[in-house]
Formats: sequence, C-alpha cells, structure tokens
Amino acid sequence: MGKIRDNIAAINAEKERIAESCGRRGEDVLLVAVTKTRTPEEINEAIEAGITDIGENKVQEVVDKFDSVKPVRWHLIGHLQTNKVKYIIDKVAMIHSVDSLHLAQEINKRASGHGLTMDILIQINAAQEESKFGISTEETDQLIRDVLETCPNVRIRGLMHIAPYAENPEDVRIYFRQVKELYDKFAQISHERLDFKYLSMGMSHDFGVAIEEGSNLIRVGTSIFGERDYSKKQ
Repeated sequence: MGKIRDNIAAINAEKERIAESCGRRGEDVLLVAVTKTRTPEEINEAIEAGITDIGENKVQEVVDKFDSVKPVRWHLIGHLQTNKVKYIIDKVAMIHSVDSLHLAQEINKRASGHGLTMDILIQINAAQEESKFGISTEETDQLIRDVLETCPNVRIRGLMHIAPYAENPEDVRIYFRQVKELYDKFAQISHERLDFKYLSMGMSHDFGVAIEEGSNLIRVGTSIFGERDYSKKQ
C-alpha cells in the first residue's frame, strides 16, 4: 500500500533538489502523475499521497475512470483525434498535445458548446522524430497565430515536448533547451488567450535534465507506479 506514496515522496525530493540547484523552488515544478493503464485504486492511492494532477494518454481511459477517481485535475497528454474531443472536453483541465489548427478548432468548437475556455499546450517535436507527434520549432509561430485568430474558446498556456529516448538523458538536453528558448519567446507576449505558464517536459527517465533546462511540469508514470503490465486487458 505504501509503495506509491514512497515513490511520490522520493520524486518530490528529487525534483526539489534539482530545482534548488538551479535557483528555483521544487514547488514551482508541477508533478503530473501519468496514469495510463493504471486502475482507479492505484490512482486514488496516488491522490491520497498528495498528487493533484493526473495525465491520461487515451480518451477512453479518461471516460472509463473519471467517475471512480477522487477529485483531481485531469490532463490529456496523449495524441488526441478530433472525433474524440467531445468525450473529454468537459472532463480535462488541460490538453497537452495540440499539434494542428484542425485539432485546435475542434477543441474550440466543443469548448464553445459547453460555455468554457479550454487550456491547451502546443506539442513540439524538436527532434522531428517520425514516431512522435508534434510540430517543428519553425512551425510554432504560425500555429499560435492561427489559433489566436480563429479559436476564441481556447487559451494557449505553454508548450509540451517529448524528447527522444536516450540511455543518457544528457544526450537530449539540447532538445529541452531548444523548446525552452521557444517558450521564453512566447512568454513575453501579452494576449488574453496567450498566457504561458507551463513548460511540460520530462518523464521518469529524463525529468532531471528537463528541470535543469527550465521545465516546470513533469509527467511521471513508471517511477510512481512501477513498470506497466501491458498484458492486462484494458
């Protein structure tokens, strides 16, 4: 019962140590627990241990678990198909994975229908990995402009990045740095629907380097819950 709690305490201590080494505060780095394939019981244990925000990769998992999980802020962090936006628009606090105007416009349409403004992050694929979603750093400016012009019920809160997997996280530091430079550029702009607050970078194996490079939101699953068992029926 206590392993999830112990893991969360260890991660919080580590993020605080790393943040303080960079002249920041650990509490200024939000820990989002990634709950892909996890049961409501596991998620509730994490919430009882202090987790305030959880991230799901799949719409169906949000829908299936939503009523069984204690009050918490939900984030949609995985690739989102436009035809599934309607199922989570009134359930999640923020969508991390916006990488096209088409998706942003569908989010805008569904948010408008619910009388709300949806917070989103623009997903950047700095390494241009074919296996990952996200736009290039060069495309970011145009997408942000287009979203601001055409999506009145969407508020852009920052950027999200998934670095390539590397045995040595030092090997992907350059990508975190590139996205942080982009983040800083847009954080200077004053607009009612461009309010940069979150730089979502870093997962279980690389969040230390991500924090050093300026991340203030880390998405951690395995280090909290252990390795996933994909043989279990979802």
